[in-house]
Amino acid sequence: MRSMLVLWLALAGLAPAAAQVTFGITSGPVSIGINVPVYPSLVQVPGYPVYYAPGVATNYFFYDGLYWVFANDNWYESSWYNGPWYPVAPDAVPVYLLRVPVRYYHRPPAYFHGWRADAAPHWDQHWGHAWAENHRDWNHWDRGHAPRPAPLPTYQRRYSGASYPHDEQQQRERGREYRYQPRDQVVQQHYQRHYDSAQQQRGGGPQPGYRNPHDQRAAPQEQRAAPQSHEQHGQGHEQRGQGHDERNNFRNDHGQNSGG
Repeated sequence: MRSMLVLWLALAGLAPAAAQVTFGITSGPVSIGINVPVYPSLVQVPGYPVYYAPGVATNYFFYDGLYWVFANDNWYESSWYNGPWYPVAPDAVPVYLLRVPVRYYHRPPAYFHGWRADAAPHWDQHWGHAWAENHRDWNHWDRGHAPRPAPLPTYQRRYSGASYPHDEQQQRERGREYRYQPRDQVVQQHYQRHYDSAQQQRGGGPQPGYRNPHDQRAAPQEQRAAPQSHEQHGQGHEQRGQGHDERNNFRNDHGQNSGG
């Protein structure tokens, strides 16, 4: 089933930097043709609050509490390492993901050819004039003040193969084991979708252990102390990124995605 992801930009004032980004998702997960059978080794991209997976034979990242894949010329996100995967429209991809240099894409599309390996892909050229006008400062940022990377949800390495959870169990385990709340406003919107999905599966009632991403009262003390506004148009936080290199064996399989 084809998925549609619609983005509305509600501009506050005339400055693009003041735009309030919201979007609605009208369909569920899709199969993207990859399978990550065990929790992957994730390594921080130097100088960026983003991790990549050296052992995964696709363009696989982790940023601000979610996993991201760029495949078949589309972006997808998931709260678990092997899906289910949800399609993400170009306007709904966090800018820090778009800034990751070309060399960290293990399966770059053909149009990446000729672009500098140490620079971001030319998304403004690829996605056209309308996208570029709405994201004029997407690649302008203070590299010395990037936000800290989110902690990795390493509890998920306990789940693989037949024990890999689905649907309600995923959300229940994540809510119990992973207390991080996203700082990026765009990622918060994706978190909201996962929260709403949990609500629906519970018949409208609250999901045990799974918090509304916009309810800061539910965040633990150390998360409340962290900055809550994420730079979207070139203004960084005042905290430097810190590396985190997970050391575990990984095997990649190009079969059907078990999560989606």
